[in-house]
Amino acid sequence: MRTGAAAGHTGYFHEAVRYDSDEHLLAVVVPFLLGGVAAGEPTLVAFGDRNAALVRAALPAGCPVSFLGGGDVYARPAAAIRSYRSLLAGHVAAGAGQIRIVGELLPEHFGAAWDAWSRYESAINHAYDEFPLWSMCAYDERVTPPAVLADVDRTHPRTARPRDRHEPNAGYTPPEEFLLENRPYVTDPIQHGAPAAELLDPSPTRAREAVLAAEGGALPAGRIEELLLAVTEVVSNARVHGQPPVRMRIWTGEGRLVVTVEDRGPGPKDPFTGLLPVTSTTSAGLGLWIAHQYCDHVGLRRGPGGFTIRLTAGPPHTG
Repeated sequence: MRTGAAAGHTGYFHEAVRYDSDEHLLAVVVPFLLGGVAAGEPTLVAFGDRNAALVRAALPAGCPVSFLGGGDVYARPAAAIRSYRSLLAGHVAAGAGQIRIVGELLPEHFGAAWDAWSRYESAINHAYDEFPLWSMCAYDERVTPPAVLADVDRTHPRTARPRDRHEPNAGYTPPEEFLLENRPYVTDPIQHGAPAAELLDPSPTRAREAVLAAEGGALPAGRIEELLLAVTEVVSNARVHGQPPVRMRIWTGEGRLVVTVEDRGPGPKDPFTGLLPVTSTTSAGLGLWIAHQYCDHVGLRRGPGGFTIRLTAGPPHTG
């Protein structure tokens, strides 16, 4: 049975919390968590260390709220979806009629990585809709850029406010539309220089060789193997499913590698490509899903000139 503002709702009840003080955050989150505990619902917090400590201190001693490591949960968008879907399925199998979660993305998600995390916030409206989930995503207006806050309103159907107010967001855009928009991503600073390599219509083998030559031992062995797998999949996709020519560029520096692969095609038709697993081994979505699992950041850009995928190994810049 659903309780609280989600009573009578089917599927995912997705809300944002835009707060401007610690008191504002606690005024929304603490009643939400205590309501879940009172109803006997699985109730979880996925905050960074600072806000997790605030919430712990505000809850009664011994309150049975589970705390997840926010940094661990939100490492990569596709991995977060996979992890949460497994967690939610487990609670439903155990008989939960509703699950409550509060989570937050941190300032390091708001720079070059935001295009991927905005896609996450949009895609989960679909990805979690089979579960009786009620979640709140907290954003601190004191440190969150205005462009990010604008996307928050577009990717969350509702905003939760103090005194149990739950208001619809007039600018909410369904994921089937949001995810297919031509959304520019922030250029990584190392892309301002000349690429270390540029290839035209490379084979997957040639693409891997170029990455190895450019990398020069800057990444741990396991990380370079993951990037090579992602590059193989993305170049193969562009050759099979895209439109020629296929152009690949590699940049190195500041502890990371950036690889872009572009073709003249429109990109995948499925808006959830890369974020949700696919069952067909011949689908373009399988390669993108693999790339999302193994790269620290995957950026997608659609435009009149074609479709570009950007793979980053190593943390994306935060500016």
